[in-house]
Amino acid sequence: MYAIIEESGGQRIVEQGEDILVDLLEQGQAQKGAKLTFDKVLVVGETGGSAKIGAPYVGGASVTAEVVEPVVMGDKVFIHKFRSKKGYNRKTGHRQRFTHVKITGIHG
Repeated sequence: MYAIIEESGGQRIVEQGEDILVDLLEQGQAQKGAKLTFDKVLVVGETGGSAKIGAPYVGGASVTAEVVEPVVMGDKVFIHKFRSKKGYNRKTGHRQRFTHVKITGIHG
């Protein structure tokens, strides 16, 4: 069984038992093992079978998850600014923080 959920302004396809990274929850203060519910479910379906499609959301459908790790650091992204023939170079970096969750159930 799979579902497409709306999370942090984007859409993500998830399956039961899958580990995913979501945007940081509760400023990193989420407790390990805490339960989460994603209510904005766009599609719920069986693999290779039928699917329920919402308009925009599937009524009564939800996806439950459990926090595995409250704060996980993402890959470092480098930003390089350069102007040719002007002697201007700037290099900065950024690491996004995520919350690691495990999908425990898909209902609907």
